[in-house]
Amino acid sequence: MPAYITLATFTDQGARSIKDSPARFEAFKAQAEAAGISIKSVHWTTGAFDLVLVSEGAEEAMMAVTLKTAMLGNIRTQTMRGFSLAEMKKVVAGLG
Repeated sequence: MPAYITLATFTDQGARSIKDSPARFEAFKAQAEAAGISIKSVHWTTGAFDLVLVSEGAEEAMMAVTLKTAMLGNIRTQTMRGFSLAEMKKVVAGLG
């Protein structure tokens, strides 16, 4: 299953209701798991991003859940495809 790393920042709306962030995550996790996405870890962070999420799932399911979350207006996200060690070994094995 493809892995994804999501970096999120709170919008003004999300920051105003920061106390609800843990409950919003739990609702997101339930929705994601219902779509077949496995949440591997979540971390609230300091610095340029407010949240880091690691997940695995089908690309189409990930896109749908990401769009639904964006519609709520609490966070802005940047999601990147991550490659495991085994996947990276396959990639580099094909290099000349």
